[in-house]
Amino acid sequence: MSAAPTSTAPALPFDPTDPVALTQALVRCPSVTPEGGGALALLDAVLSAEGYDVHRPVFSAPGTPDVENLYARIGDTAPVFVIAGHTDVVPVGDAAAWTREPFGGAIENGTLYGRGACDMKGGLAAMVSAAIRYRRGNPDTPGSIAFLVTGDEEGPSVNGTVKLLAWAHERGERFDHCILGEPTNPAAMSDMIKIGRRGSLTGKLTVQGTQGHVGYPHLADNPIRGMVRLLAALDATPLDGGTEHFDASNLEVTTLDVGNPATNVIPAQAKAAFNIRFNDTWTPETLAAELERRLREAAGNLVRYTLEVQPTNAVAFLTEPGPFVALVTEAVEAETGKRPALSTTGGTSDARFIKDYCPVVEYGVVGKTMHQIDESVAVADLMSLERITHRLLASYFAAQHEA
Repeated sequence: MSAAPTSTAPALPFDPTDPVALTQALVRCPSVTPEGGGALALLDAVLSAEGYDVHRPVFSAPGTPDVENLYARIGDTAPVFVIAGHTDVVPVGDAAAWTREPFGGAIENGTLYGRGACDMKGGLAAMVSAAIRYRRGNPDTPGSIAFLVTGDEEGPSVNGTVKLLAWAHERGERFDHCILGEPTNPAAMSDMIKIGRRGSLTGKLTVQGTQGHVGYPHLADNPIRGMVRLLAALDATPLDGGTEHFDASNLEVTTLDVGNPATNVIPAQAKAAFNIRFNDTWTPETLAAELERRLREAAGNLVRYTLEVQPTNAVAFLTEPGPFVALVTEAVEAETGKRPALSTTGGTSDARFIKDYCPVVEYGVVGKTMHQIDESVAVADLMSLERITHRLLASYFAAQHEA
């Protein structure tokens, strides 16, 4: 681990209990992965001023960029409620296509614009504001609030949350429950809480043939026929029928190529890549074994192939519905008037790392514009998330105190 940078953030020109102002300040930090852009320094200043013990470790690994992270905690007793998130964002793309400055944080007609406003600086800001408001009003409440914030969620995810968790654990930190502020809601703040995620497995399939002239097919072996045969075998039978909380596992072929510019040449080989989003019926190991079984049976002695299954740290997991999930659900329903669905849809997130240390659920703002040109978040949604998080913290620590 490299030495942590020191905070150089100036005195705050805004009230950190205002989630809109804090979101604007974070959006104005150009923190495109792996650049910090001042975002973590800003959070350091905000949380340190509130009495949090803040650390900003930088992690490294060969072949990957160094990444700054942040861990902060207030309180020295259990239970420890963790709020997790990331300040890094994807590139803006074509800046000329934006109708507002990508890192400007402009507000127009009740909407705040900027890269990261939706994914996920807005969600993180709302939760920070709620935590500060709660602690200011309840300074003597037993228990602790901690923040796990990375700058590597949108990148390789090598020097971020996975190492930050290990670093904290080695220091003796123990967590009881976590909420991750990813933008989980499809259309409205009452829509969805994520209580798990599917795993992700990528495979690369190569079929060997014999190159030759199309006019003399008996002297060649066309690998495309074999590739079609094998891909059909992978997709012919569903991997599973889904589970109580997960949709059926799904395989999608993402590339298919023979690298052949000539129309009168039978190619020497064909390559394909595919990705499977799998549920908790499978582990990466059992799924890889099933793929190999299907290919072996389909190939027989007719098709020469190799399968490369890439290593993955994205495994399927589920936070079983129980008291903690109920608290989050009730907080959302109390503030929005509608009970949210419990879902495991979507891609992967850093929750796949956090679940090894404590139960974790995901809840945040509406995710319609994440990664898009003119990414944005509704000001009303930021205020709603701040209230929901404040209510959740109050219910959580009250429940722990009563227990």
